[in-house]
Amino acid sequence: MISIKGLYKKFGDLEVLKGIDLEVNKGEVVVVIGPSGSGKTTLLRCLNILEVPTAGTITLDGHEADFSKRVAKKEIDYFRSETGMVFQNYNLFPHKTALENVMEGPVIVKKEAKDVARKKAENLLNKVGLGDKFDFYPFQLSGGQQQRVGIARALALEPKVMLFDEPTSALDPELVGEVLQVMKDLANEGMTMVVVTHEMRFAQDAADEVIFIDNGKVVERNKPSELFTNPKEERTRQFLNLIS
Repeated sequence: MISIKGLYKKFGDLEVLKGIDLEVNKGEVVVVIGPSGSGKTTLLRCLNILEVPTAGTITLDGHEADFSKRVAKKEIDYFRSETGMVFQNYNLFPHKTALENVMEGPVIVKKEAKDVARKKAENLLNKVGLGDKFDFYPFQLSGGQQQRVGIARALALEPKVMLFDEPTSALDPELVGEVLQVMKDLANEGMTMVVVTHEMRFAQDAADEVIFIDNGKVVERNKPSELFTNPKEERTRQFLNLIS
């Protein structure tokens, strides 16, 4: 489904990603962990080309983007249309209702008829437990509810892969569970997901594979049962000891 080979990303003189290799199979949940500043978010943003990598290749469902040369706009558009991104801070349109926020992508990007997009949006809001909030504006919703609208909005474009960038980091602790439950439900349904998170319990419960990144490199990757209980690398062990 996703193959990343030799991925580099520089911002000026600062090299943030230093040769990342990563494979994600269809239906897998891969959780990326690591200290702040290690390159986790940059990796995620490179996956849907919100950030253009400096070098390397990304292949998504047979479509390859080779960043050693100029990538065609149609390839960038393909990656963005097939990856749904859920951000830390919701990024909802404040002047639109929950329903309108979810409808926006299908109507504007996919040119769907409004009645078709509305039905889809209603189904998705029901799916994330917000069937009674169609007409609520973001300021009328809790942080957890806003993030669930954000998940529904990303799903509305019917992506092949869902990308989550620390989706619970801006939430009060009591609201974290409702968002993680929606993510677990998606995982159980077979959605391919790449998740950057500090929620180690979610990683242990839902991940097929956990990737530990530090200083722009993959230090260790393994099944959660192995990585959390018997890490092979000393740097991984240090990180897990600090957060446990």
